[in-house]
Amino acid sequence: MAHCIPTYMLAGGLIGLGMNWWQAILTIAFGNTIVLVPILLNSHPGTRYGIPFPVFARTSFGVKGANVAALLRAVVACGWFGIQTYIGGQAINEFMTTIWPPWTSVGSSITSAMSGSVIFGGLTFPVLICFLLFWVVNIFIIYRGMNAVRVFENWAAPLVLVMAAGLLWWAVSRAHGLGPILAQPSRFHNLGAFFKVFIPSLTGMVGYWATLSLNIPDFTRFSRSQRDQMIGQVAGLPTTMTIFSAMGVLVTSAVQAIFGKVLWDPVKVLGYLTSPIAPEGMSGPMIENGSTRILVAIVSLLSVAIATLSVNIAANVVSPANDFSNLAPKRISFKTGGLITGILGILILPWKLLSSPQVYIFDWLVGYSGLLGPIAGVMIADYWLVHRRILMIEELYRPDGVYTYRGGFNPTALCSLAAGIGVALVGLFVPALRWLFDYAWFAGFAISFTLYSLLNPRPSRVIEERATS
Repeated sequence: MAHCIPTYMLAGGLIGLGMNWWQAILTIAFGNTIVLVPILLNSHPGTRYGIPFPVFARTSFGVKGANVAALLRAVVACGWFGIQTYIGGQAINEFMTTIWPPWTSVGSSITSAMSGSVIFGGLTFPVLICFLLFWVVNIFIIYRGMNAVRVFENWAAPLVLVMAAGLLWWAVSRAHGLGPILAQPSRFHNLGAFFKVFIPSLTGMVGYWATLSLNIPDFTRFSRSQRDQMIGQVAGLPTTMTIFSAMGVLVTSAVQAIFGKVLWDPVKVLGYLTSPIAPEGMSGPMIENGSTRILVAIVSLLSVAIATLSVNIAANVVSPANDFSNLAPKRISFKTGGLITGILGILILPWKLLSSPQVYIFDWLVGYSGLLGPIAGVMIADYWLVHRRILMIEELYRPDGVYTYRGGFNPTALCSLAAGIGVALVGLFVPALRWLFDYAWFAGFAISFTLYSLLNPRPSRVIEERATS
């Protein structure tokens, strides 16, 4: 899941905000080390009891209240689904432009009739067609079922890493070095100025995986042991995120030396590389031979599209599809839940979330972390402190069991959640408290965790006796 274009672009966003290359990489490494903690804590019940996230959430929020947490998680996943679908569509658009240059003018008569160059939310007609095409492919695989997803993941996942390694080798060779970005100094002249950007950026890095820190039981319930899932995640998450982001920095730095401009999006870099038209400042195409150029486009741009498809389904469809299905299992199947995810992913207009580093990191990543941090605080406090890792599996599936609380809702959990979200997001509306929004995930988690723990010192004796019997 970490081998994706948004990961590649993370360091670029931080450098665009004023950091130098090593400050950006350290921020990413630190943020992913922090978020590894709630991921591991919420992984435990998945492996121990074999339950997915929507069911696990019932222990703290209630058999009906769990839908509140699941829906908040699902809406964020829909945004990520849209972002990844837009990136995959961009790769297809670049590929079409390479093999058929007139593609860029397709639909020009339609846009002219509408007195503009765009027809939907800021997209041109060719980009919109590619976006929708990639969307259809995602939905098709979802409708083929989870076994198709599993088979697809096994061979598609490494493609972006292979592509990035090949791109790095080409860029460094062509630039005869690593380029100017590694020598670029930080724009911050003192610690105060640095921390003003560092804190919300760190929150954004935690927010990047705040989604998976909740629904990680969807995956760890298939683990053979706690040791397996812990080793896999500790070895995989911080290292992969840091190394892949660093590759993005190195490629971009070398590419700046080649093209004379900063290109943080690898799809754009591949578009320049495979374009039949000479890039600005060049005397001819980067690849003179037409057949070779098309072959490179097929291998590179379609690899990006396929790998993005792989990440999108695993990271952004499995959880919300389960969450929506959990609302009304008799009416909403996993496939229907996936379709709902796809439709919301379009309506969110995901390309606007990638419009600038400020929007991507400060608004999107930090903003939704203020919704998910409090959920993590409630769930972790409930499992580790209140119920002491003892769950009654049969009761999780009973509408009138011990996890029904009051009418299916746990008022304590909902109040703790509301308090955490309120504290995390109040800075959006009260300028003097903006610093709380900069710490959105941390502030929301701390408030919800503390409040829920204080209001629920221990489960009742009846629950403990029935759980251990």
